[in-house]
Amino acid sequence: MTVLETVKQRVRKTFNNHCAYCLSAQQYLMQVLEIDHITPIAKGGTNDEDNLCLACRLCNLYKSNHTHSIDSETNQMTPLFNPRTDKWTQHFRWSQDGFRVIGLTAVGRVTIKVLRLNNETAILTRTNWVSVGWHPPK
Repeated sequence: MTVLETVKQRVRKTFNNHCAYCLSAQQYLMQVLEIDHITPIAKGGTNDEDNLCLACRLCNLYKSNHTHSIDSETNQMTPLFNPRTDKWTQHFRWSQDGFRVIGLTAVGRVTIKVLRLNNETAILTRTNWVSVGWHPPK
């Protein structure tokens, strides 16, 4: 096994085979969760393990090279959620029906906006997962 494969396995284990942003479980996805650079290489990030997390294809696609955005409530430039240093439940919660991610903080709100965590596909998928008891994650 190569060093890269070993690092990928450790990242998968650290994030329990779930997207670090939307918490989608690998077992329910038709695509393999991707390794995401929390701070993109293009913005000075590294390949160090502490800068890596797991992301589903949609979260990784929408996150792209973003690291910050303007929070609509405070009008302040705010960093996106960092799954290595931030705790998900401090910044987000699930809506009562389990279909939507609710931002509790500026970090949560900008992350929801930039990563489009409540996009139409995500809501439809979560609706189906809720109906069979797969969601929201515990």
